[in-house]
Amino acid sequence: MLGPRASKEELAQCPRFDPGEPAELHRAAHLALSRVPTIVQDKLEGRHVDLRPYILYGKEIYVLPGGLTRVALKKGSLVVNSSQGGGSKDTWVVKKARSR
Repeated sequence: MLGPRASKEELAQCPRFDPGEPAELHRAAHLALSRVPTIVQDKLEGRHVDLRPYILYGKEIYVLPGGLTRVALKKGSLVVNSSQGGGSKDTWVVKKARSR
């Protein structure tokens, strides 16, 4: 459930947080997600996404050109987590060929 977008009914069903009791309740800051054109049934529609870059860490740190993009599958949704109904796409950065 996204608190800022939840209805009064959804909020009423949410358990109260009790710091003395362990619970399956997770709080996270609400972030503004980017929107990108996404192919949906043969047409382009905007979808909210977040990008998880691939980073190699060893003697040196190297950020790969691309990553995993998590995408909200439902129009207007902010849910990009795959376990909650979001999806994912590989993201590649393609260099433009040099002109000769």
